[in-house]
Amino acid sequence: MVTMSMLPRAMVWVCLTLAACAQTQRTTTMDRPDGVPVVPTLDDVRAVSPALARYTQGPLLGDLWKRPGLSPRDRSIVTLSALIARNQSVEMPYHFNLALETGVKPGEISEIITHLAFYSGWANGTSAVVIAKDVFAKRGITSNQLPPATGDLLPLEEAAEAQRAARVEESFGSVAPGVVQYTSNLLFRELWLRPGLAPRDRSLVTVSALIATGQVAQIPYHLNRAMDHGLTKAQTSEVLTHLAFYAGWPNVFSALPVVKDVFEKRPN
Repeated sequence: MVTMSMLPRAMVWVCLTLAACAQTQRTTTMDRPDGVPVVPTLDDVRAVSPALARYTQGPLLGDLWKRPGLSPRDRSIVTLSALIARNQSVEMPYHFNLALETGVKPGEISEIITHLAFYSGWANGTSAVVIAKDVFAKRGITSNQLPPATGDLLPLEEAAEAQRAARVEESFGSVAPGVVQYTSNLLFRELWLRPGLAPRDRSLVTVSALIATGQVAQIPYHLNRAMDHGLTKAQTSEVLTHLAFYAGWPNVFSALPVVKDVFEKRPN
């Protein structure tokens, strides 16, 4: 079995799920006895698809994760967002560990999972909890290192939120008043204001999840919001490039015209 120590040090932080450098325990079976999925080693991949192993070592590890347009921390956030949104639990153990290595704090991972329960569905959030719980336990991360369930919130931009709420109420208040109510009260007046994840990172999570799941209709609002929070055009371009590998080329090409339109309508 290939282990972390057998890879060049320069590649440690860029090793992705299919590489054999994960800090989580690996076996040759799909699941451990406790039900937590096990990531296949690079030898496992090579035994099934030599070409996939080559692309893993080459374009993915040797290039994509080393591109300077996004920090390793941002790439981990984008990757986790795609995996959770798509409920791809086999790849999660490695990437939770990698995220902690690249500077994502335990509390931020906790908030990413909470945020994506709203944006990709509750079951996806709880599936991620199962994996993260195991990773946290192995690293000695306890609940006192995580954001509390309730507490002080970030300041609300009252004028912008009032405009957003009015537009949604006018468009959909008569169709689904419950959705409109929860959107205002839970999402924008609570979830988005939780201080455990910076607004820019929360937007990065949301945009990544939308692209990864093909939800292009929601991209213009959230990408503009992300850029208002500090995400640059160059970084957005790299998010798309990164997600081509982790969410597939079709999802990214579906998002490209929408992102292009947002870029063209924003001032330089």
